[in-house]
Amino acid sequence: MKQLGIVDSAFVNLEHRNVPQHVGGLGIYDPSTAPGGFVRFKQVLSNFEDRLHRVPVFRTRLVDVPLGLDKPYWVIDENFDVEFHIRHIALPKPGDWRQLCIQVARLHARPLDMSRPLWECYIIEGVDNIDGVAPGGFAVYTKMHHSLVDGAGGQAFMMALHDLEAEPDPSEPAAEDVIEDTQPSDATLLGKALLNRMKDIPGDVRGFFGLSGDVLRMVNRIRTGDLPHAATDAPKTRFDEPVGPHRVFDAISLDLAELKAIKDGCNATINDVVVTVIAGAVRKYLIAHDELPEEPLAASMPVNMRTRKGETEDANQIGTIMGLVHTDIADPKKRLKAIQKSMEDAKAFIDTPFADTLKLAGYFSPMIAKRLAGIFVDNELTRRLPMGYCGIITNIPGAPVQLYCAGARLTDYHCLGVLTPGSGVCNAIFSMNQNVSMSFLADRNCIPDPDLYRQSLEESYAELKEAVLGQARKPRKKTTRKKAARKMTAGK
Repeated sequence: MKQLGIVDSAFVNLEHRNVPQHVGGLGIYDPSTAPGGFVRFKQVLSNFEDRLHRVPVFRTRLVDVPLGLDKPYWVIDENFDVEFHIRHIALPKPGDWRQLCIQVARLHARPLDMSRPLWECYIIEGVDNIDGVAPGGFAVYTKMHHSLVDGAGGQAFMMALHDLEAEPDPSEPAAEDVIEDTQPSDATLLGKALLNRMKDIPGDVRGFFGLSGDVLRMVNRIRTGDLPHAATDAPKTRFDEPVGPHRVFDAISLDLAELKAIKDGCNATINDVVVTVIAGAVRKYLIAHDELPEEPLAASMPVNMRTRKGETEDANQIGTIMGLVHTDIADPKKRLKAIQKSMEDAKAFIDTPFADTLKLAGYFSPMIAKRLAGIFVDNELTRRLPMGYCGIITNIPGAPVQLYCAGARLTDYHCLGVLTPGSGVCNAIFSMNQNVSMSFLADRNCIPDPDLYRQSLEESYAELKEAVLGQARKPRKKTTRKKAARKMTAGK
């Protein structure tokens, strides 16, 4: 039995039918590398089942403490059934990219069953009319609760469930589980909760006064100019309206070598470049709707805290910073330079309480936190928040090696993030080998026309590339839809 950490518990407490707190990924596979040149569903099922022992937490379920008096625990699910979690579906003909995006968006919109291990996987066949997908190719969509894994942990999950070659040696024997496989009694859970509260009281008091002191010091450093002005006064837009239960999804694929050439040409980072592209897309999309504010918008960006505060046993070790993305600047090179400065300003807050606001949802007991989160979402209180931002931008490094599933080569991978009550879109960047995916997941009311947002991403990238490299080639489209399908919108 293992208790969840503070941030892990935060994602459980924030779970709501309109904003389910799971993340996902969509992989495209080429079966020509597998023995015989094809892969059956039972082979994929067996491949996953054989490797789940490498990540024991994926065979665990949540156990709540009675009355919500303490953070929940993970225990091994004595009734674990891999066939419940791995499903087999197929797209109807013609099986194009638009249909795949709609199907994945619908699957991602459905909350997980919180009484079972918190993940699902869908093997999707019938992807027969997508540019760049090999004959007989298939897709795999996986979703897992954020309490299980963050961006860095997601990479470990991918590595655990894939092979480094098409025909690997047999998998090593199952490792001994470190999580108890027995259901604790209510009395045991209540006893542990009482002991935890008694032990935590001195730490909570010190933590409260320490946090108060940190906040006062942060405010004073901003006042004296030691810290830059925080991006807390950006205007509100459609992107931070209350989030509904329906989703849209789409993605474009970029060439890593081109991105590196752009960042070298501007003396910038890859992250600066992709944020500039997304900011340009937001600008174009809002102009098309006649909604672009004159002031620059801000974005929320998760930060990996492992390298800053040291490893812990928690699944989630992330913080959050806010940065201006300068949607008010039309010129892409000037926008990139401004974003470089705002990213440096935002990083100055990583070691301040401003980066740990997510912990508030996990710091209080579920009895309090879940109720407050429900009130906040159900009453659409995000409308009353003074600050606005244009969604989430997360940059997730992928595996630097080629991966295989049941012998099939992973050719493309697109991430699906999580939406929060005040964030209607999550832009995710994922790099794998020489391919970079730029995907977005959004509330369908926030972006009812995902084709327009995708087109805005493509045009923003082309403009930045032309401005820096003097060439206007379109992004590489390994998984693009047919031209006729581009005129249609998802979810209609």
